[in-house]
Amino acid sequence: MTHRFSSHEPTHGHDTGGVPWAGRTLTGTGFDGDSGTADPELAALLAQEAPDEVALVAAVGAARLIVPIVAVPSEIDDSSGIPVDARSDMASVTLVAPDGQRAMPAFTSTAALAAWNPDARPVPVTAQRAALAAVQEGCDVIPLDLPAPPGSPAATLRPSMVWALAMARPWRPAHEDEHVAAAVAAALAGESHVVSHTLAGAEGGALRVELELAPGLTQEQVRELLVSVGERIAADGEARARVDALAFAVRSA
Repeated sequence: MTHRFSSHEPTHGHDTGGVPWAGRTLTGTGFDGDSGTADPELAALLAQEAPDEVALVAAVGAARLIVPIVAVPSEIDDSSGIPVDARSDMASVTLVAPDGQRAMPAFTSTAALAAWNPDARPVPVTAQRAALAAVQEGCDVIPLDLPAPPGSPAATLRPSMVWALAMARPWRPAHEDEHVAAAVAAALAGESHVVSHTLAGAEGGALRVELELAPGLTQEQVRELLVSVGERIAADGEARARVDALAFAVRSA
């Protein structure tokens, strides 16, 4: 038998660092009986062309996800004249879109992961742990069940959804979110030119703030008002995390 480390003999009772095997305890992952199949409720929602997003995020939160881990070279040996990996580390996968948006893919089953990359190691995690990892890695979104390219994911969890999963709280669209409503109201407080406002959903999950303004404002005054209100909403960090995009619609009273 050829060993990767020529000076190491596993039967001598220790690892390559000299640490004895004896006394070590292997702890379970919490998914010891996991068959690797997708959660039925989540799979049914992902099969729909336009699933209810509230139900989808709730199903993701209750399901087990699988994140891919791949080997990346950490040390190159070129002593033979041909560079080869002398040592590799395992790392989670991060994808970067042309616009700079970062994504951490996750899968609902080992079959879905194998279809995307058969060499990736499947690691089962809770949805909260996956979301926390995405936030820590600076990933904006989590695509679910990426197919082998070319293609598109079965669904993509937007930043507000990832944040809700990381915080282990229910997700609501921004225009139905009480914290967002309070933040918008606070941002508009004292704006004498705003007669009334309503919140609505927009394309791509954006929040549309519809403002009824007093007549007589110039275009520049309206622009300054919108910039000021937008900055005040963004200053509320929790509201910013719950809003994927912000748009305004204005009309005269």
